[in-house]
Amino acid sequence: MGKNILSFFILVTLVSVLAIIYVQLPGATFQTTSTKLMIPEMVEKETESPFPKETRKMYELIGKDREEVIKLLGQPRRIDASEYDYDWWIYNESITNYCQIGIENDKVVTVYVMGENNEIAPFHIGQTRNTLETIVDLSDKVALEVDKNLYQFELTKEEVDTVPLIQYKNIWAQIYIDKFSGTISSIRFLDAETLVKIRPYELVYRGNLISAKEIASKRWYEIEKGKALQILDMTNVLRERNGLSAVNWDESAAVVAYDHSREMFEEKYFSHNSPTYGDLADRLVNGGVDFRVAGENIAARYVDAISAVEGWLNSEGHRTTLLNKEFTHLGVGVYEKYYTQNFIKAW
Repeated sequence: MGKNILSFFILVTLVSVLAIIYVQLPGATFQTTSTKLMIPEMVEKETESPFPKETRKMYELIGKDREEVIKLLGQPRRIDASEYDYDWWIYNESITNYCQIGIENDKVVTVYVMGENNEIAPFHIGQTRNTLETIVDLSDKVALEVDKNLYQFELTKEEVDTVPLIQYKNIWAQIYIDKFSGTISSIRFLDAETLVKIRPYELVYRGNLISAKEIASKRWYEIEKGKALQILDMTNVLRERNGLSAVNWDESAAVVAYDHSREMFEEKYFSHNSPTYGDLADRLVNGGVDFRVAGENIAARYVDAISAVEGWLNSEGHRTTLLNKEFTHLGVGVYEKYYTQNFIKAW
């Protein structure tokens, strides 16, 4: 592409950040317990997988109507709002089939798969990066066109290594790679318009920038609630994958986490130490949370719950928190694009 064309491109950047902290009460001791996944007003049931044994690939749902989703997967366990014009249909009945289907105007625009039993050949969860490279080309520049508007995503080396963007057939895919195991952790499939709306990488474009609709304050509450529950779900998928017990939802810890995310957003800081309410231990005690040991992951400016969780997984300290076998409960608080996980070991 010549310089005369590139000079008309506009740059859009994305910066995301993470942080972690642990606290332990004096004299605390550990006791190993077995827990089952719980979320507010919902308890995980031991059931057979609801997914029919069909050969249809999950990404083939992109562009199909909602009836095709119901035919293949049944009714969703819940429906979560998103900030990108679609609603997430959540299928979390079976950890090994965990997936989220994004539906906008009754059509599928994105599919996220994290459970290893989802049919997504030639890809699969747990596939090595080396095998992936024999299937598709991984590049630091990916160009596309939507309604005569030109877009080019520019990936850093770390992004190419951990969350490359590829085109497969007529759809796009973000492939989340666990850099510690060198295998695929999850995959997000999207149509081109939704990819541009999300803007998960630095972007240069010419023409009109496709954007999601403005979000009303009431809808933000629903979006944040959904993202918090998705983070709980995905955390437990990762824990089960690594042979650990699920963490239970703790509402008191979730309130503390939400207040911290909101304060970081409103006061424009990013830290485990609140200038008003103190460190993690102070905030938990003041919030009436009973705990022996606690750990906190925070993140800011990640595009959604998926990217935040995968970001934590690929950071050694945050990964340790996610996969700490001693933690029994989790409270998650999301305020716009600020995320807080408060893990605790209950008494």
